[in-house]
Amino acid sequence: MKLDIIKQKIYTLASEVAEQEGLELYDVQILGSRKRTIVRVFIDKESGVTIDDCERVSKSLSALLDVEDPIKTSYTLEVSSPGIDRPLTKKKDYEKNLGKLVRIVTTEPFDNQSFFIGRIIDVGENWVRISYKKGSKEENLFIPFEKVSKAKLEIEF
Repeated sequence: MKLDIIKQKIYTLASEVAEQEGLELYDVQILGSRKRTIVRVFIDKESGVTIDDCERVSKSLSALLDVEDPIKTSYTLEVSSPGIDRPLTKKKDYEKNLGKLVRIVTTEPFDNQSFFIGRIIDVGENWVRISYKKGSKEENLFIPFEKVSKAKLEIEF
């Protein structure tokens, strides 16, 4: 079975388990090789993810994966929170984090740079608008999602 099909099957199963536990599925990653495969499942909730949340999802999802058997080789299942400096990969990730500080790397330069730290001020169908400092001025920049190479929340103290 192709990796993207396996990932989609795991995503669907993990989403069901997370929902049953009152959580949101944030992301699924499949890493490693056939000899050492790691399935990482990231869960989230408004009040923050606890170790107990991770344990419950891990036990339920592990049992479900044993029955459904989407991965024919051995693997390690890891369930965790996406963390406070979580990656932003989907439009809804940006929407949930309006007003927060974000670090964005683009695939091509905008305004003569391809690295930005700024606040998410708006999200459209296929773009994010951030406010960032350029010298001593505050600038607004629209960045199409297709031009975002990497984005994650920036930790604020």
